[in-house]
Amino acid sequence: MFIAQKLKQTNIAEYLIYMWQIEDIIRAAGCDIDLLKSNFISQYQIDEEEKVKLTQWYDDLIGMMRVEGVMDKGHLQINKNVIISLTDLHLQLLRSPKEPFYGAAYYKALPFIVELRNKNKNTEEPEIETCFEALYGVMLLKLQKKEITPETSKAIETISKFLSLLSNYYEKDRNGELKLDD
Repeated sequence: MFIAQKLKQTNIAEYLIYMWQIEDIIRAAGCDIDLLKSNFISQYQIDEEEKVKLTQWYDDLIGMMRVEGVMDKGHLQINKNVIISLTDLHLQLLRSPKEPFYGAAYYKALPFIVELRNKNKNTEEPEIETCFEALYGVMLLKLQKKEITPETSKAIETISKFLSLLSNYYEKDRNGELKLDD
């Protein structure tokens, strides 16, 4: 909860990846708050009051996952909303003549995005979500100590730079510092 709050304020891309991890942690615990408390939350070096808050946060997320039908797969609406916001900003940035650097970063990443979408046969999801899925998938492969090909590494590096740029623009927009229409 505390990490999520901080990341949401400082780096929206890292926040989204973190929240996807939390969804998977909850699934790994069978959406069981008692299992999460004993195997996960108990490991945090925080006082009891903070553990109570953290437990409530996880329990609330479990409830949301149940209600939204994403206990086995998929993402919570709060996380989908981040993708929607980032996609909206992405489209605004592409249309803006004031941000040619952003367009260049996007078009550099686009061949990798197209390739990923073709491999996954999921051309209905937003391109930004495809990018996040690629980063998350490679992160999971690294955690499993599986080999990452040089081609995949190059693609992830390009996509990561693109998402980092988008995340920076998101921060500027949220702070009222982004002027695309002047």
